[in-house]
Amino acid sequence: MLEIPRRISLSSQIAAAIRKGIEDGVWDGSLPGERRLCELFQASRPTIHAALRALAKEGLFDIRPGRRNQLRAQTSRKPGKAPGRSVGIIVHEPFSHLGSILAQGLNEMRVHLAEQGFTTEVYVCPIHTPRAQTRGLEAFIRQSRISCCVLVSTSRAVQRWFSEHSIPALVLGSCHPSVKLPSLDVDYRAVCRHAAGIFLHKGHRHLALVVPDFGTAGDLASEESFKQAVDQHNDGARASIVRHNGTARSIAAKLDALFKSPQPPTALLVARTPYVFAVLMHLVSRGLGVPDPVSLIARDAELMFEQVDPPLAHYSFKSDAYVRRLCRLMLQMLNERLSPKPILIVPKFVAGRTVHARGG
Repeated sequence: MLEIPRRISLSSQIAAAIRKGIEDGVWDGSLPGERRLCELFQASRPTIHAALRALAKEGLFDIRPGRRNQLRAQTSRKPGKAPGRSVGIIVHEPFSHLGSILAQGLNEMRVHLAEQGFTTEVYVCPIHTPRAQTRGLEAFIRQSRISCCVLVSTSRAVQRWFSEHSIPALVLGSCHPSVKLPSLDVDYRAVCRHAAGIFLHKGHRHLALVVPDFGTAGDLASEESFKQAVDQHNDGARASIVRHNGTARSIAAKLDALFKSPQPPTALLVARTPYVFAVLMHLVSRGLGVPDPVSLIARDAELMFEQVDPPLAHYSFKSDAYVRRLCRLMLQMLNERLSPKPILIVPKFVAGRTVHARGG
């Protein structure tokens, strides 16, 4: 008789990770507070509540509202057992801003690592001065006993710090020039060249790339490739780069200035999935329809892009293959040093219905 596979809830996965951390002596005496657990597992407070309730029923600790949950004596690490190794995930913004495919990939990687006996901790490294970033990293690596890290679209200063300190790290994104670390990323140069070519073929002559001003290598490569593709077109075409700080107010202000120009763009390539919807909402609020008068392509993949009406033109790849490759690379890095070379994924273009011929 076949056994039907069961879907494992996020709270159950988090409970398993906390249970493993308790067994391996990651926490001494008491668990971190709920706010810290929310940060570590990038989960909502109700999800953390559910995981803690399940563990309390197992007798690992008693729920104590308003106070730390003290571990019971029998749950402490067994004598002679070595502490579990911990993997750090370094991001400069919360998981919710990363897009569903990347966030899903990271969460599945964490579950896979937990099954192999490794704990994971998330450190949000805001875009500050390089010195402030490195001070925070030093404290995080030391206090959390991190053995290796995943760097998610991090700044040049963060990547260089890991390279100079010879701490094993996999860049989930592109490396900045002169940084020698292994990396896994989408080939954004190819994507932006292709998107510019589609717009130009459709007769658009003023194109704009909307991109956050975070200084990540993939975004900088996107800007360079997009401009090159347009500049090489000998028909009066021009490209604008619209950099914003990631807030709706900044996006609105930048787009208002752009469309008030004497020759506003008729085609937008928008980087990062959370900002695509912010751009769409702003265009609608200003009476600018998509795809007429403004055509739009999303640079990145998002599970719901094909579910909206009209379906959004975007670039996509198989998320399950991406997750498998990410997990293999992480396990390989935990057992041996990865060679510092980029692994690039070339996504396919999903046409959608948000690109029209100029005047068509």
